[in-house]
Amino acid sequence: MGTSVVRQLVPGRAMREGAGVTVRRTLGSSALPNLDPFLMLDYFNSDDPDDYIAGFPEHPHRGFVTVTYMLDGHMLHQDSMGNRGDLGPGGVQWMKAASGVLHSEMPQQEAGLMRGFQIWINLPAREKMSAPAYQEFTAARLPTVRENGAEIKVIAGSHAGRTGPVSDPHTDACYLDVALAAEYRFAHRAEADHQGFVYCFEGGLTIDGTELPGHHLAVLDTSRLWSLTADKSGARFIMVTGRPLGEPVAQYGPFVMNTREEIEQALRDYRDGKLVRVKAGVIS
Repeated sequence: MGTSVVRQLVPGRAMREGAGVTVRRTLGSSALPNLDPFLMLDYFNSDDPDDYIAGFPEHPHRGFVTVTYMLDGHMLHQDSMGNRGDLGPGGVQWMKAASGVLHSEMPQQEAGLMRGFQIWINLPAREKMSAPAYQEFTAARLPTVRENGAEIKVIAGSHAGRTGPVSDPHTDACYLDVALAAEYRFAHRAEADHQGFVYCFEGGLTIDGTELPGHHLAVLDTSRLWSLTADKSGARFIMVTGRPLGEPVAQYGPFVMNTREEIEQALRDYRDGKLVRVKAGVIS
């Protein structure tokens, strides 16, 4: 890419997760195993119930955070800590699995469009075995900024003086959902010590002169101003940045630790029914 602000373009890889949910994965694929502190980005988008109706029955997590942002559809979250999250259009939840959580995410619809994102964010070593925590917010809780052809929903972090309700204190993550009118430009300067990416899911987008193809993620250089221009059909995209942890990553499926030994302990704990240690506090 030379001197472009776009460091890497990562194509989405279609795969089946959970009990048979079709997702398109960019971050967390063989092309980009992780982008510290981010571990995975999945985009799900289908109006065919065969692609999502089986959902994600109960499964474990340890050592990281999941952030689910629902664009369309209705998903029910339940977990071993007693949390019950009824996530509708525009809703978002942040779940710090930390020492261990069992949870499920099941569709509450039999037809219609189901669309959204899930991001996995790493936790620092000192937090991996801490108490879990949970945040959930409806669409009405997300501040909206309107400026020069753009409508920006602030999920986490800040933009134009508005701060999103989701807090990821270990990475200071910023998470924006930006809708850009046809041929309008949107400029953003990320924190220089962060890493970040953009995923366009509606219309078309050019970033600093580089076209972002559909179902691709663009890893961007946070030391430079980001200039994003919508094509003639307009564009809608998510923009996510966060401060790297700079720690080793050992991952096996739903367990993300720092060493192989810690992964083996997580597997033993799950096998022996000891994965869940404490209940989470709920922030609303």
